[in-house]
Amino acid sequence: QVQLVESGGGLVQAGGSLRLSCAPSENIPGIYAMGWSRQAPGKERESVATIWNDGRINYSDSVKGRFTISRDNAKSTVFLQMSSLKPEDTGVYYCNIYSWARGANYWGQGTQVTVSS
Repeated sequence: QVQLVESGGGLVQAGGSLRLSCAPSENIPGIYAMGWSRQAPGKERESVATIWNDGRINYSDSVKGRFTISRDNAKSTVFLQMSSLKPEDTGVYYCNIYSWARGANYWGQGTQVTVSS
């Protein structure tokens, strides 16, 4: 069973930066899209950023201009560089990788990001 291992979460002051990483435990063939979502306490999970295999990128309006998603194709790793962090960015961040070859959408276990004011 493929596992996505996330790292980089933590506690940071408002205005600070964090970089999240997500790597699979084994090679995933036919990656179509990779992304990050987050879930704040008492709220539903929301998509934050997605990068497709053709290079297209989409950000939610709440993070546009502050977050940058990128990937390392050789390692099937996806990153999320978060800058100018705000307290409302606090939540558990999850990565996901969708494989068209396997028809599967894999999710990480989540990493906590806490932004203090």
